[in-house]
Amino acid sequence: MIDAVATDSSSTPSNEKPRRARRTRMTGAERREQLLEIGRTLFAAKGFEGTSVEEIAAKAGVSKPVVYEHFGGKEGLYAVVVDREMRRLLDMVTGSLTAGHPRELCEQAAFALLDYIEEYTDGFRILVRDSPIPQSTGSFASLISDIATQVEDILGREFRNRGFDAKLAPLYAQALVGMVALTGQWWLDVRRPKKAEVAAHLVNLAWHGLDGLEPKPRLIGHRKN
Repeated sequence: MIDAVATDSSSTPSNEKPRRARRTRMTGAERREQLLEIGRTLFAAKGFEGTSVEEIAAKAGVSKPVVYEHFGGKEGLYAVVVDREMRRLLDMVTGSLTAGHPRELCEQAAFALLDYIEEYTDGFRILVRDSPIPQSTGSFASLISDIATQVEDILGREFRNRGFDAKLAPLYAQALVGMVALTGQWWLDVRRPKKAEVAAHLVNLAWHGLDGLEPKPRLIGHRKN
């Protein structure tokens, strides 16, 4: 935002009028980031249709042409916001997969999504809405598919070790990631039970299946909250 630089009025002679504080103009990069943050907040609260260029510009303290200059309009701004959130979530999930044991890898993936929901709530609210823009850089469904591809490799190795058909790994990966994502949408609003308990129950169902559910699911990794 534009920062005002205060002048020292104590040194101004009594017969002179105080000088106005000088204002520091934002750079183009700073203005772009400001508009992205404002757009992200408004899109999360009101959705794409409920947000206008006029409101974005007013919040930023600029005229509408400034928004068009940086993004070509509301659609361009929305597309950049969605692309950033998708990359952030994908990086968090793929970066979390560091354990050697497959069950702990499942825990890490579940925690990564729940961490994202907790830390970047506005971003998740934007992602779970269907994008109204045909030229948008992606959708929540495509993001889930990207994450499932990462999980698919893990499941494939485990299937081969257990004598299962590794060709079915993509199916199970989609089912597993989809389950976690839908649960995340529900947890977004209720925020109960606690994150670690949600992760434990998700992995309990995914790891044991309905016939082998543990009565009191536990976490085997170092993460406890």
